[in-house]
Amino acid sequence: MHRLPKFAITLMVLWWNERQFVFPIRMMTMLIRAATLDDAPAMSDLIRPLASAHITPDFSPAGAANLLASMAPEALVRYFHAGYVYHVAEVDGNIVGVVGMRDNRHLFHLFVSDDFHGRGFARELWRVARAACRQNGHAGDFTVNSSQFAVGMYRKFGFVEASPPVTVNDVTFIPMKLTETA
Repeated sequence: MHRLPKFAITLMVLWWNERQFVFPIRMMTMLIRAATLDDAPAMSDLIRPLASAHITPDFSPAGAANLLASMAPEALVRYFHAGYVYHVAEVDGNIVGVVGMRDNRHLFHLFVSDDFHGRGFARELWRVARAACRQNGHAGDFTVNSSQFAVGMYRKFGFVEASPPVTVNDVTFIPMKLTETA
């Protein structure tokens, strides 16, 4: 199995202050690396509150509980053991983003801390995950079951809706597909 090198991206933080950009406040380095089992608790600590804030508000209590249970540390450990491949983005040693792939073709998790939305972190995590799938032999299309919240982001990545929303175990999602051409 090929391993991707660690990726570091330096981003300048820009602050909006009374109709002016004030910069540079500070430079930050985002490191994207392969996740390990030891990361599962921190990954869960990141993604569960994000799911609660952005995905589950329109779900039934049972649907919210099902989704959040699937993001608990022990669930993430099961995904690792089942062959899912995860990468994490770190800033200052803290996990601020997570991407997980199933079967080298299905984007299973993609979460970025609210503090880092709109800065290209999700796009870079997706780029790394897609490159890892390619290095591991996947040459076809990609799929994702998107929350309503994330549909716009996935469209920017080239995904299109593959069907109307689907509900399974009280969890509603929009199946999407990315068809890549050579």
